[in-house]
Amino acid sequence: MIFIKTAEEVELIRRSNLLVSRTLAEVAKEIRPGVSTGRLDRVAETYIRDHGAVPGFLGYQGYPKTLCTSVNAQVVHGIPSEKVILEEGDVVSVDCGVLMEGFYGDSAFSFEVGEVRPEVRTLLTTTRECLARGIGQAVDGKRIGDIAFAVQQHAESNGFSVVREMVGHGLGRHMHEAPEVPNYGKKGTGAKLKKGMVICIEPMINMGRRQITQEADGWTIRAADHLPSAHYELAVAVDRGKADVLSTFRYIEEVLNK
Repeated sequence: MIFIKTAEEVELIRRSNLLVSRTLAEVAKEIRPGVSTGRLDRVAETYIRDHGAVPGFLGYQGYPKTLCTSVNAQVVHGIPSEKVILEEGDVVSVDCGVLMEGFYGDSAFSFEVGEVRPEVRTLLTTTRECLARGIGQAVDGKRIGDIAFAVQQHAESNGFSVVREMVGHGLGRHMHEAPEVPNYGKKGTGAKLKKGMVICIEPMINMGRRQITQEADGWTIRAADHLPSAHYELAVAVDRGKADVLSTFRYIEEVLNK
């Protein structure tokens, strides 16, 4: 069942998503060679609790941490650890969720650790462009397939591949609601988008082949060919004419541009 949110509910979801956005900016301040992903997780949990919310991922279906931190060929759901130390040239996708005032927020950003190779930067730039193109289709009257096609077409036209097993999702009183939002598909297919739907659009794009595998921890998803992957996610409310973007990368950019 797809839940249509009232204007008041959209504003509460926006508040949760802005807290996620600010949390990711706090994490951004810590990302550099020599820092553990476990430290990033502690920073995020402290910030979330200090601002009157609880981590949305911690304990969700048994997940053990506040963040998902996925390094290099890890696509999503990497578990933070004191043993995972970021190195020069790494890419780390940081996915964060919060629960505040009864509603979830959810966003992800792929960070460069020091200087990355030019082809890796191109992957990151393209994935972020895929997200923007998907958001451009999240308007009343369009369909889920329009979002999916926009993401897939841009990724593949730049020589990258789209992870198919992992998808975006609805967002609200539950972390994952209907509808699913794939990153591949055909125009004019799938659920019809209506004003008041809130969805997370999250391209997961691989440098090499699209196939993935799950690591022994039961959570971490990795590109099967061990080449880098990128992941960006924003929550949007479907609206007439233009999507209403509820989370933002602005706070992260303020940190990175200092």
